[in-house]
Amino acid sequence: MAWNEPGNNGKDRDPWGNNGKNQGPPDLDDLLRNLNRRLGGLFGGNRSGGSGMGKAGLSIALAVGVVVWVVSGFYTIKEAERGVVLRFGNYSHSVEPGLRWKPTFIDEVYPVDVESVRSLPASGFMLTQDENLVRVEMDVQYRVVDPQAYLFSVTNADESLSQATDSALRYVVGHSTMDDILTTGREKVRRETWDNLEKIIEPYHLGLQVVDVNFLPARPPEEVKDAFDDAISAQEDEQRFIREAEAYAREVEPKARGQAKRLEEEAEAYKSQIVLRAAGEVSRFNELLPQYQAAPKLTRDRIYLETMEKIYQQANKVLVDLPNGSNSMIYLPLDKLGQTPKAAKSADASNAVQNVTPTSQTVVEGGNSAPVPLRGGDRFTGRN
Repeated sequence: MAWNEPGNNGKDRDPWGNNGKNQGPPDLDDLLRNLNRRLGGLFGGNRSGGSGMGKAGLSIALAVGVVVWVVSGFYTIKEAERGVVLRFGNYSHSVEPGLRWKPTFIDEVYPVDVESVRSLPASGFMLTQDENLVRVEMDVQYRVVDPQAYLFSVTNADESLSQATDSALRYVVGHSTMDDILTTGREKVRRETWDNLEKIIEPYHLGLQVVDVNFLPARPPEEVKDAFDDAISAQEDEQRFIREAEAYAREVEPKARGQAKRLEEEAEAYKSQIVLRAAGEVSRFNELLPQYQAAPKLTRDRIYLETMEKIYQQANKVLVDLPNGSNSMIYLPLDKLGQTPKAAKSADASNAVQNVTPTSQTVVEGGNSAPVPLRGGDRFTGRN
């Protein structure tokens, strides 16, 4: 049986006391009156006094409101954040990470991330000093160091930093040549942009710190990209050739210095040798002079024999036999006879005795010895 249908021995089960006579919507005034009467009974109030029940309801509502107000004031600041507290719209103080409480409707708290590194891209077509158009891209990394200044010094600190970056980048690119931007001067452009950016944002107190500035690869317009690629390749080849030449110079130069030093030392040694030899010859002739003055002929003969002895020690000796009535001459190389069998074999000892045409340049050793050719030709000459 439904709760609003009559029953239980004719008693109405309607909680609003309609006794089944009126099935329409309940009266709100009666509903509030019944609620106040029940609450007043719970807190010991007069069930029949309307003013007592009103005060009790107001107290309860006030107590509930206070509890809700206190609970709503709790908040948490994360580890990487700092909280900026405004009291009636004015800056009051900053709070550290942790569980905090604030009076609701009096204080407002704005958490600001101060640990994360943020990234701000900047790019665009810019005109260089040599009136060339180049597309430049840069990425600025920064973080918040002063939450109060970050929130209230300017309307939007991130947007202000973006505009300052664009201004600094265009200034530096406008005072640089295109070759520097595309090749060798990239680090200079990056450093100058960073310095100019810090000078621009310093008076505004944005509460930001620039951590790094990354200068991304710049490129010319697509219409002339191939020509610039060829120019860059030529510059790279030039630098490569220069480095190779420097490496070759570093390799050859020490060798040349060493060779020059060796030649200088050899020249000095040769000089010393010649000087000492000349001094020795002078001393020897000085010693021979008294002997020559005492016995000139004997001294001349002795010097002649000593000289011929040295000459014949270095000359090849050949015995020659010229039979009577014959145009053939037989010679025997004495220098070959003293060699070992292996050396004699290598010198082709089988050709030791050959028939040759006699020459007119011969000399006789001793009184009746056979003539010996002196430099008479390839077959008669040679050195050991």
